[in-house]
Amino acid sequence: MKRNALSALIALALVGGSAVAQAQDFGNWYVAPRIGANFSDSDRQTDTSVWGGIGVGVWVNPNLAIDFEYTINNAGFKDNSFRPNHEWESVGLGVSGRYFFGDQGSQWRPYIMAGVGALRHAAYSGFLLNDVNFNENGWDPMATIGAGIQYNMSERVALRGELAARYDKDNNTRGELSDALGYTVPHKSGYTDGIASIALVYSFGGTAAPAAMPAAAVTPPPAADCHALDDDHDGVNNCDDRCPDTASGVIVGPDGCPKNVVIDLRGVNFKFDRPKTGEHAIEPTLQLPTADSVAILDQAVDALQRYPSIKVELDGHTDSVGADAYNQKLSERRAQIVSDYLTAHGVAADRIMAVKGFGESAPIDTNATKEGRARNRRTEVKVEQ
Repeated sequence: MKRNALSALIALALVGGSAVAQAQDFGNWYVAPRIGANFSDSDRQTDTSVWGGIGVGVWVNPNLAIDFEYTINNAGFKDNSFRPNHEWESVGLGVSGRYFFGDQGSQWRPYIMAGVGALRHAAYSGFLLNDVNFNENGWDPMATIGAGIQYNMSERVALRGELAARYDKDNNTRGELSDALGYTVPHKSGYTDGIASIALVYSFGGTAAPAAMPAAAVTPPPAADCHALDDDHDGVNNCDDRCPDTASGVIVGPDGCPKNVVIDLRGVNFKFDRPKTGEHAIEPTLQLPTADSVAILDQAVDALQRYPSIKVELDGHTDSVGADAYNQKLSERRAQIVSDYLTAHGVAADRIMAVKGFGESAPIDTNATKEGRARNRRTEVKVEQ
């Protein structure tokens, strides 16, 4: 790339960074000036050179962006015995897709990219000697793949670092050359260059549409003598009942709406390989501190007594240590010992619809650590209205 073109690109990146530092609104379109280095294919016989460009991009969805890009770089030849005072310029036009991982609001977002386009190669100083079938100016197809990471500095401004490999079907950089002594460099077509770059991304955003005003709630006039009526027989009078059509047998709260009863046994965890076959007292089988687990079981008893219409299923689980068949039986014993505790403390046996074991098949934590395995040794309650 000519030095004045490179200077202009650097100035654009600096001006863009200072001008948009305070912008906050995210938009669908953006510009992305880029600067970096072109690591030439060894067969091209050109030096590593400064590489730059500018792209205009659009977000297709929160993870996919499409960039329309212009790039430029120039390089001197490593051996100029065939090319005295010769430098070579490459101008590119292309389109690239970048797929970003992670949430759109994340500060760091890795991505992969792929692109296609064309490169024009042209000499802009010096002359070639005895070049056979050489085209001094020409456009050639190219394809690019790579990966990078984007650092979101604000809702509008981001930095991208990217490494890419570019295949260039170039048959212009090196034709068949012969010197006066008859030494020949063969013609070459097609090169793969490496490109490392950093880009400043500035997004353009529009003004967000104003939020719609919520519709005013219309309160129907109360029915006559509503405090004395309970049409759906849920125990809440019609005046206070916000859900007047509740099905029979559904547990409701003070407002007459269905209430989701949750009985949580998290924290009731068992010791390794307990209970043993024939073991019926639950306290010795529980992970320490035992008193904490017993307190949770007593809360479950209280909840079941306050809501006598609900029924439950008890599911036992184990960690991954041991054979599958053994763990299946162990999980069944864990579910059964909890069932025995509930019925021994006043819960009717016909309210426990099922006692099941699931072995090691449904962990809630990793089995790779001691703490994770302890949490997996458990019994769960499923509430059925």
